[in-house]
Parts: sequence; structure tokens; C-alpha cells
Amino acid sequence: MKVLKMDIRGQICPSSLLLVLREMNLHHQELVRGNLSIEVLTDNRDATGTIPDAVRNMGIEAFVEKMDGYYRITTKQQSD
Repeated sequence: MKVLKMDIRGQICPSSLLLVLREMNLHHQELVRGNLSIEVLTDNRDATGTIPDAVRNMGIEAFVEKMDGYYRITTKQQSD
């Protein structure tokens, strides 16, 4: 599986959400097929709620991990 890495540290909502949604729309078919995962690095706490919610609304799982000074949000196609 390919992983698209996005480092959006320093961005605040809503721009962080819009950046991720743009990439998700560009790669939607690959995400839905399970051929691609997106890994987002952010230091904006609000993004840890808005991004996963938007991703889940598109039918894709999202996981948030607290790292040292930032958060990592990863996507994965939901299993049937």
C-alpha cells in the first residue's frame, strides 16, 4: 500500500482540513480501494477532531496518535 505523507504542522483549521480534503478528493478512488493511506502530521489540536470526522464521513477510517509535540492522523479503508 502506498502512503501519502502530509506535513501540515504550522497550519490551523480550517486550512489544515481543506488541505487534507483536497488530497482525499484527488486520491479518492485509491483510498476507497485500499491502495493508499494518508498520513498527516499536525500540531493543531483542532485538526485532530475535524480531519478524522471528515475522513470518516467519506467512509474511511482515521486514527489519531499523539506524538512528541505533534499528532499523526492516518487513514485506512474500512473493512467490510
